[in-house]
Amino acid sequence: MSLPPSPSAGERSGGPFVLELKLDGEVEPILATYIDEGLADAAQRQASLVLITMDTPGGLSDSMKDIIQHILASPVPVAVYVSPTGARGASAGFYILLSADIAAMAPGTHAGAASPIIAIGGFPQQIDEVFRKKINQDAMAFLRSFTVRRGRNPELAEKAITESKAFTEKECLEGKMIDLIVNSSDELIRELDGRTITRFDGTKVRLDLKNAVRQPFELSARQKFLARIVQPDVFFVLLILGVLGLYTEFTHPGVIAPGVIGGICLILALYAMHFLPVNLAGLLLIALSLAFFILEAKTPSHGVLAFGGVVSMFLGAIFLIRSPLTAGGVSLGVAFAATVPFGIFAVVLMKLVLRSRKWKTATGREELIGASGIATDGLKAGAEGMVRVHGELWRAVSSQPVAEGKFVRVIKIEGLKLYVEPVEAASPAVR
Repeated sequence: MSLPPSPSAGERSGGPFVLELKLDGEVEPILATYIDEGLADAAQRQASLVLITMDTPGGLSDSMKDIIQHILASPVPVAVYVSPTGARGASAGFYILLSADIAAMAPGTHAGAASPIIAIGGFPQQIDEVFRKKINQDAMAFLRSFTVRRGRNPELAEKAITESKAFTEKECLEGKMIDLIVNSSDELIRELDGRTITRFDGTKVRLDLKNAVRQPFELSARQKFLARIVQPDVFFVLLILGVLGLYTEFTHPGVIAPGVIGGICLILALYAMHFLPVNLAGLLLIALSLAFFILEAKTPSHGVLAFGGVVSMFLGAIFLIRSPLTAGGVSLGVAFAATVPFGIFAVVLMKLVLRSRKWKTATGREELIGASGIATDGLKAGAEGMVRVHGELWRAVSSQPVAEGKFVRVIKIEGLKLYVEPVEAASPAVR
């Protein structure tokens, strides 16, 4: 993804420069890419500070770790500010807040509740106590790895993991987990001006932010679009629409539109799959459900296979996204709402295909088999004569005599010759 052009040296020489980023909403791969690009841009433009304003309920652990790694490695000091009033830095946001060079919160905000969650369909699940302890220990070690070097209180911060505790801004400040409580970003920059901070590598840096030029780093239109695609619910719907569209095109060649739409949706889903922590078991369950729907159309199972397909797709949906440290996945409502219609469409489409194979050919010479005609001349048994079928004259042979003007039925075609029988005949006797 391209970065904005770097300003000239003359533009930077006018004074200190602060690049502002927003971490708003769930922490997901595109948002992590946006933060990473913002930090890279700040380094390229020799910014004095990166200010990340945050309001998040949490998100995917892989994206959270990616953001933290880039904050810790940033050559430009990073301030994370939970704002505005009522905002939160929960779950993954709590880790990000404590990883910053400067951690600040606005009045009336809160942070914490960072216990690792195993969620299916957006709902927390009970897991084995040994497994939970293992995940908690991993999360606590990860939190200590940067809070200790940032000079923050790791013992209190760990309670957000072990006890799912959340903290107000005052509790965070008194517990030495954040550095400041300020009413606005303007006040934060004024408070930081002239302050000496210790970076993650131990070096000390004095912040010169007097009359700093502030510039927002916005999500591009492309990133906003991709941010929607990588949401688990949207990814699942795109995957289902893609499979259904291609399935419709394969079973009904020439319809075109379903194939085009399905192909686009499937490619977008595959792109999102590159960013999301997709579980292979979920994909296999969805593929298995499609096989069940096809078999239901071919085999009279009294709905058993169709029910198995619905259950398999539903389980595939809720297992599709895995995230061991934070909640994330396809919601139960979307899983159910997409699964049942997909099953109905798949079964109905396959039944139409199977039924069409029994239909009589409506074009070409084969359509003449069984067609009725009129003898324009009297036909002698075994001798050629002329008959009119579908308004066309044909040479015809009958095993039985047929009087002129009588109706005949076509029973066989050889080249341009028809073999017919009188309509009254019970069975053909054609040689």
